[in-house]
Amino acid sequence: MARILLALLVLSGSVVGAQPELKGGLDKFILANKVYPLYSLQNCIEGAVTVSFKLNNQGEVYFSKVQKGVGTDLDEEALRLIRLTSGKWNVPQGHDTSVFVVVPVNFKLDDIGCGNKSKVEIKAAIEAYQGRTALTNAVLNFYRNKPSGKFTKAEEASIVALKTSLGYDDEYLDKRLEDGRKKLKQKDKQGACEDFLFVKYMGSDKADELLATHCN
Repeated sequence: MARILLALLVLSGSVVGAQPELKGGLDKFILANKVYPLYSLQNCIEGAVTVSFKLNNQGEVYFSKVQKGVGTDLDEEALRLIRLTSGKWNVPQGHDTSVFVVVPVNFKLDDIGCGNKSKVEIKAAIEAYQGRTALTNAVLNFYRNKPSGKFTKAEEASIVALKTSLGYDDEYLDKRLEDGRKKLKQKDKQGACEDFLFVKYMGSDKADELLATHCN
């Protein structure tokens, strides 16, 4: 069975007094909404992901990032869970909205047949995931910089072939847009706009209207 344990909430810096609290409890919320990411589950990858985020006076998460991660889809899941809490925080009067709230989320696997998985194999799986991320970033950077016109036909053909090999086809991009729309409903504007920008920088205009409407 896969478990996610949530460590105690702390605030960065020298902050004293009342701290923000999630309605119903942050640990219960995490356990109720967690989904152990498939890649890490299949490859027996565990670890702690530290997410830092900022809250406005309405208890909404308006900025968030992975401060220290594992380097796999565990990072994305921890970030998703924290963003999902947006609007559910009780923020004390006088709270400094520029201060980061820091939450370490521990991912732990039990009883799924990981006993025979060596540390070397797990490390290789993490490196493979990071390698794919680097290739994805190469595609994104190409389309981000394409308007400058500083590329050759051969370079563009190479990027198109790489994008195809990574599986970023229209079906995938449509799914990414669907995920972004769901995040908007969850009040995760930052996460939604990241999805829409991903689609844009995969060389597609599918997200242009959504970006203009929600991400200016």
